[in-house]
Amino acid sequence: MQKKMIVRAVAAIAGLGLIGGAGASGFQLLEQNGSGLGNAYAGSAVVGENASTVFYNPAAMTKLAGGNISSGLAIIKPSYKFNDSGSSNGTAAAGSSGGDAGGWAALPNLYATWQLSEKWFAGIGVGSPFGLKTEYTNDWVGRFQSQLFDVKTYNVNPSLAVKATEALSFGVGLNYQRAEVLYKRQRATATATTQATSVTLDETGEAYGWNAGATFKLSSTTDVGFSYRSKVFHRLEGTLLTETPAGSVSVLTKTDITLPDTYILSVSQKLDERWVMLGDVSRTNWSSIDKVPIVVNSGASSGVVAQTLDTRFRDTWRFALGGTYKIDDNWKWKYGLAYDQSPVRSAEERLVSLPDNNRYWLSTGLQWNIDKTSVLDIGMAYLYIPETKIDANQSSTYQGHIVGDYDGSIFIFGAQLTKSF
Repeated sequence: MQKKMIVRAVAAIAGLGLIGGAGASGFQLLEQNGSGLGNAYAGSAVVGENASTVFYNPAAMTKLAGGNISSGLAIIKPSYKFNDSGSSNGTAAAGSSGGDAGGWAALPNLYATWQLSEKWFAGIGVGSPFGLKTEYTNDWVGRFQSQLFDVKTYNVNPSLAVKATEALSFGVGLNYQRAEVLYKRQRATATATTQATSVTLDETGEAYGWNAGATFKLSSTTDVGFSYRSKVFHRLEGTLLTETPAGSVSVLTKTDITLPDTYILSVSQKLDERWVMLGDVSRTNWSSIDKVPIVVNSGASSGVVAQTLDTRFRDTWRFALGGTYKIDDNWKWKYGLAYDQSPVRSAEERLVSLPDNNRYWLSTGLQWNIDKTSVLDIGMAYLYIPETKIDANQSSTYQGHIVGDYDGSIFIFGAQLTKSF
């Protein structure tokens, strides 16, 4: 029964049209609500202003009296435009720059919290903590490395929190996560790189993780929050389909990947009756993804590595500073800045399927108290990505040598509606 309920919750979010499109560095998705977007997610582990705190820090559920439902949507528009500087792809004719590899993405979320007693609180959240989609035109010069790379995750997060004292709260949550990966490229060989041959990997997997946190009130004007989301080990299974003019061949595959854990330390400082400052420091241990081998899992070739994605990711830091200004009893203005470090180490280790680089956030938003039980948040952010050089040499596996740079940027628009009862 519990498994059926989880599957239905995942299906409900999937039905809203979730498309992978990383807003944070790597392929992490911080946009688990629309209310924090205006602050560039500064203070994410301490604010606890609506039920979405289930994701960021379950301990902050103790700030929410009664029952609360919060639902939102983030619209993400990444742009990755490649500028060729002498790429080659074996004996095949060089192709185009591939167009804009980024596309529109929709990221919905849904949360609920309940006050069980004076000290105990429960909640549940449904969202997508990781996602990515890059897609190039069919004739692009890097088509032997990647034409389509699409990663989706669906996460269900039941949580429990306790108010240990008036100043100290703890929270913990369980995460059920489903992952889907679709990877498509053209296939080249040492003797025939011009044939219309394609390779498509389609895999899915289910796994579990956990999250926990604490909040502490240092004074009447200062609050601190700390949260942790665990690594999640996925064994993805599916098929690798190779299509040639002579026919097609499909084999079963498996891929092991450990999605990274994240630590967040947040501070909220009330300056006066109108101004509140927010700060955030987080660390994501992307080094859990060093190499991603795609292994054949059937037939005489079982155990053979069909392809390896050499990511060699590094651990990263993110710093955010923001605040809110209370305009009147019904309106608040939100603002924020952030620096988000990329897990990609260098141009030589950058993948065309993930042309990632450090990101600089500029965010703003508004909060409207519609009535005593309803709150609407809207926000937007612009993410500046510096010139992103790439020198991806996969000639030894007949996938070409891609040399050039990317012009990148990301726009994010979000909204969150919260109802208390």
